[in-house]
Amino acid sequence: MSDLLEKYRSMRDFGATPEPSGGKPKKSRLPIFVIQKHAATRLHYDFRLEVEGVLKSWAIPKGPSYDPTVKRLAMMTEDHPYDYASFEGVIPAGNYGGGNVIIWDNGTWELTEPDDPVEGIKSGKLAFRMYGKKMFGEWALVRIKGRPGSKGNEWLLLKHRDEFANPDVDVTEVAPRSIISDMTLEEFGAAIGTSKRTWQSNRPASTSPSSAGHAPTLASRLEAEKAKKSTRKRPSASPPTRSDRAPKKAASAPSRSSRAGSPPAVPPTRRRPPR
Repeated sequence: MSDLLEKYRSMRDFGATPEPSGGKPKKSRLPIFVIQKHAATRLHYDFRLEVEGVLKSWAIPKGPSYDPTVKRLAMMTEDHPYDYASFEGVIPAGNYGGGNVIIWDNGTWELTEPDDPVEGIKSGKLAFRMYGKKMFGEWALVRIKGRPGSKGNEWLLLKHRDEFANPDVDVTEVAPRSIISDMTLEEFGAAIGTSKRTWQSNRPASTSPSSAGHAPTLASRLEAEKAKKSTRKRPSASPPTRSDRAPKKAASAPSRSSRAGSPPAVPPTRRRPPR
């Protein structure tokens, strides 16, 4: 098999950049995916799927959308090594892709159409199900064909209509932080500036929500908002106490005006016994 990472390695100086040069993939029940938010010349999201032991990669300028009517442009780029899935750090200025990189989401995925991902990429269509912290349900990558001046690397990422589809949620706005460091790109850059060094994370890519630490995810955010709405709508569990109820006027108590206009009470006259 030809070296799928030849192009990747030719574009980088591994003595200058902390990016991994390549390693053997770990065996898991399902292939992994990672989405890295990357502040290069232009902000974009690097969408990577494990196929043939490497990470097939697409650069998505606007990031994914849960709205099935929205199709996001995805430019296919060079294959990346498997261990790039755990990279969160800084690519020094002057190097290819220079800028801050955070791991925006990761997890596993499974193919739903066709039967072979390699054939799917060749034919220009991949349909798959994702199991991440922010990415759930069924998605598809479809190559754009017949576009004038096209280089053949232009695809579209779209959400299938399933139980996770939601046109009212912008996942990039709701959950902007890294699932590893719990930082936004801006906070990440400030932290590096303070430390005056190039920082990188060598922590392995996690594939379960519990391994994400305290980093907020789309699932936790939506669950919290759902619980908040449920609390506002829920009736009181116990009836109000007597002190909580509006005071009632006693039936026998005279009003203030009737008390003010009445003469004082006269004691009864003692009756004398007959003589």
